[in-house]
Amino acid sequence: MEKKIFAEQFEALLEKYSELLVGTTDEEIKEKVKAWAIYTHIAKSMPQLVNHWSALYPNARAEMKEIINEIKLLNEKHRESMKK
Repeated sequence: MEKKIFAEQFEALLEKYSELLVGTTDEEIKEKVKAWAIYTHIAKSMPQLVNHWSALYPNARAEMKEIINEIKLLNEKHRESMKK
């Protein structure tokens, strides 16, 4: 039961983070934000692992680049809309 509660509470954290970062809690965007956050953390803490992964899976690396660019654009749009 506690694991279910934790999962729900963690999901709420992710939802709020997505909302603050890009202005939406759409399920597809939320999954991209999750992937972006995990990838960014791994890239900072274990860059050699990311280099190895990128060499093994160049298509996945390209997709991750697209996700990173999409999150960046959504974040910029969201910050711009908050200024108005």
